[in-house]
Amino acid sequence: MASPAQTSPPESLKATSSGVGSILKRAWSKSYVWVILIATVVGGVWAEKITWVPDYGKVTHVTYWEKWQDFERDAMMKVVDLYNSTEGKKKNIFVDFMPTADIQDKTIVATSGGTPPDIAGLEAVDVAAFADNGAIVKLDDYCKKYGIKGEDYIPVYWNMSVYKNHIYSVPTTPVTTALHYNVADFKAAGLDPDKPPQTFDDMDAIADKLTIKDARDVYTHFGFIPADPGWWNWCWGYWFGGKLWDGKSTITCNSPENIRAFEWLASYSKKYGPTKMTSFKGSFQFSSPQNPFIAGTEAMQLQGVWMYNFITKYNPSLSWRAVPFPHPADRPDLANATIADCDNLVIPVGAKHPDAAFDFMAFVERQPNMEMLCLGQRKFSPLVKVSDEFYKNHPNPYIKFYIQEARSKNAFSAPQMAIWNEYNKDLGTAFDEVTSLHKTPKEALDDVQQRTQQELDHYLMVDKARKEAGK
Repeated sequence: MASPAQTSPPESLKATSSGVGSILKRAWSKSYVWVILIATVVGGVWAEKITWVPDYGKVTHVTYWEKWQDFERDAMMKVVDLYNSTEGKKKNIFVDFMPTADIQDKTIVATSGGTPPDIAGLEAVDVAAFADNGAIVKLDDYCKKYGIKGEDYIPVYWNMSVYKNHIYSVPTTPVTTALHYNVADFKAAGLDPDKPPQTFDDMDAIADKLTIKDARDVYTHFGFIPADPGWWNWCWGYWFGGKLWDGKSTITCNSPENIRAFEWLASYSKKYGPTKMTSFKGSFQFSSPQNPFIAGTEAMQLQGVWMYNFITKYNPSLSWRAVPFPHPADRPDLANATIADCDNLVIPVGAKHPDAAFDFMAFVERQPNMEMLCLGQRKFSPLVKVSDEFYKNHPNPYIKFYIQEARSKNAFSAPQMAIWNEYNKDLGTAFDEVTSLHKTPKEALDDVQQRTQQELDHYLMVDKARKEAGK
């Protein structure tokens, strides 16, 4: 995932029961296509400025679109340059690397118009929607040819590449999340920084001690705010043992575990007041010195492996630590639960050079090259094998911890389902309704349950009819 924030998928990517037609609907807007074409040309020109182009023989040019910017872009550029100057040169393949904003939208538009890139760098959550709508190529045969196997990867990341028993992508840079806490805040409140919260009860008590009001009854410092940063409003039930569906045909968002999680979220609004928490959070931006955790006005925050980069940039003197996010006191079996996410490489349907494209993708997946990419982005490798040099050279003092979290049996990711984008949006609405105290957790989740089950039932019916028609 592109650091720092998860953003809502664009409307054109939202798979609905109408199948391919719905996902491509926006692609036929002439004005929108022109915007994409202009953006692609500009991206291509920019890419040529940072890429050495060989003047030997007849070369197959592989077009690679990627969402990354800044140092994340530069990290992949090094891998691209290495390929172009070594294996690509031997095989007469040259990868044209094009940083591309709004990559999900642009890839869908280009694919629908018959001019897709050869490679697109998507987020793992996009794979199911693209696959269900016939927009990306199955990679089973390619992986077999190049010896790319699931057992070489941390399971949670490989599973994101497999959908309906087929491989549709290969992993690149992974992430996990953890509780980040301010050591100085703990000390100032008389708390032992060597004893971070292990359970939600611990966390609630510590949050109370670290939440401060001024004489005007305005909060100037919070211990913890569930809505900050607000990127994973779908995830809370997993920390309480909940799931969002059975993996086949049944939505389970209003399970007792999920309701319990939303009751815990509501407890913060009842305790501190939803308006006051919103007012406190509203003045801050994540990627800035005003981020409440970085600024020292929020003592604990749910964040990912990338947080080191922003702390180092905006407040390098901050004393902080990363530990497993808490679990319910009565569910020690849920310890070390973490959100796992990953960036992925795919080949869009209609790509001109799929064989050459996968040759580069397989190059990225090799351990030395993967470590070069992940070290450059200050993340960790999705591969099981990691060199001692990777750990030695990595600047993040908690990098081994983040990998351990990824290997936890309780690591989880967003469900792989075609209607996930709508489901995620509805869960976000439920989160807002509960934390604003406009609905009870059961009311909000019952509403989502009913809507999403109907959407899933309809999708499964249409998908079955489509498969039968294709026989």
